[in-house]
Amino acid sequence: MTSIKSMLLTIVFMTFISSSFAQGFSTLQIDSIVEVAMDSNQHAGIAIAVVKDGEVIHSKGYGISSMITGDKVDNHTRFSIASNSKAFTSASLALLVDEGYINWDDKVVEHIPEFKMYNSYVTAEFTIIDLLTHRSGLDLGAGDLMWVPDGNSFSIDDIITSFQYQTPVSDFRTKYDYDNLLYIVAGEIVVRKTGMLWSEFVEERIMSPLGMNESAGTISRLVDVNNIAKPHSLVDGEFMQIDEFDATVAASAAGIYASVYDLSKWMIMQLDNGALNDSVPLISKKNHGEMWKPYTNRGFNIIGNTPYNTHFYSYGLGWGIKDIAGYITVSHTGGMPGMLSQTILIPELKMGVVVLTNADPGGYSFMSIPNIIVDSYIGIDSVDWIGRMTERIKSREQNGDSVVASVWEIVNKAQLNNLDYDNYVGSYSDDWFGEMVIWEKDKELWIKSIKSPKLEGRMLYYQANTFAVKWNYRDMNCDVFASFNLSKDGKAISFTMEGISPNIDFSFDFQHLYMVRNK
Repeated sequence: MTSIKSMLLTIVFMTFISSSFAQGFSTLQIDSIVEVAMDSNQHAGIAIAVVKDGEVIHSKGYGISSMITGDKVDNHTRFSIASNSKAFTSASLALLVDEGYINWDDKVVEHIPEFKMYNSYVTAEFTIIDLLTHRSGLDLGAGDLMWVPDGNSFSIDDIITSFQYQTPVSDFRTKYDYDNLLYIVAGEIVVRKTGMLWSEFVEERIMSPLGMNESAGTISRLVDVNNIAKPHSLVDGEFMQIDEFDATVAASAAGIYASVYDLSKWMIMQLDNGALNDSVPLISKKNHGEMWKPYTNRGFNIIGNTPYNTHFYSYGLGWGIKDIAGYITVSHTGGMPGMLSQTILIPELKMGVVVLTNADPGGYSFMSIPNIIVDSYIGIDSVDWIGRMTERIKSREQNGDSVVASVWEIVNKAQLNNLDYDNYVGSYSDDWFGEMVIWEKDKELWIKSIKSPKLEGRMLYYQANTFAVKWNYRDMNCDVFASFNLSKDGKAISFTMEGISPNIDFSFDFQHLYMVRNK
């Protein structure tokens, strides 16, 4: 927005920034930051908590939890924290190490004998730490179509046996590529050693001792079904409320629903080296420290870039780790359809901030607001994070929209030239994703996944041997190309897929499929 109100709010906001150098913000100042962020971009709700020196100094909600009901967000509103759940999984395993059930360096096959990677050496050497550190050799988001979108029928057994069919893109333990499926396997370690569901274990052994009584391992396990943030997103250009995403099968990777009121307790425990409020250790100091060790390199610079002077960026066990302005920070982001979040901790300052939002992109406030708050504590000159993120979204969306628009323009002008649909109709399978079926209906080709029924849609001729698939599922932008290999008589024998938009979420890993016609 470019309204006079927005300009005035920005002036007030920058004044607050300048007056808070290296001392943090008051609640009034955070209110002002949020008002600027929400006035600058399309939003639903935001919840924020800040802790310092073992105390909660800010805990508040803003905006609405649902554009349909108009209900307000407060600090007890539960949001999906998505991949911030991964730190709870590493904490769960730390508890099992403390209690002698496992060791960090145990081979996964010792606890899950049927676990099999893409070659025998990696299978034999793959450790529990490898499950948590995104260094498997597999590609970014490999296999995520087994849980995204939700409502599919893939089981934990399907996931455990899928890795042997996936193709590595780097040597084992040499490169960072974010992986959700291996965190699902990490959750299964908890199941095998305790006989409890991962969600039950987290609720009983972590949330309950911390007094996180409003939160749960998945949305379906929330006791109180009131005051839950609903997701909102841009659907074909229109900002609207969308369906909640049930990540039960991927709970240990992305399932938790929590309030900032509860997450304040989680952050305070983390900043106190794993201790509860009464100084009784929830997690031993030794194993808590293990989670904050840099295992996988993500970037290194001898001379740090200004103003943050960051030299390294790495991944530990469920946490990203880097240095900014002389301080080590541990952090993680989370993203689900219509839900974005971030947690940042600065252990040396005993300071932490969590921001939960229920709008995508929502001005990327899950990035800008915590960055602004952190800047105020580490003594960085004011940075217009809200403006930066707004421009980033604008550039990203314009680029994506132009690419997508050009594709559909070609589709609308395409000449079928007596294309014989019978050559494409049939059943096709991929080793890890299973069966997809193509059929003709109302003089159009349609495609659907058998195990992921939300992936059903029309196949519209694009050019050459390629179709553009427009899925019925619209909560996320995931339309794809399907490109066919044909026999000498023109019969389709296989096809590959790739996202149409450059902004497609990496979890829609269609490019990893190789669909072969079933005999």
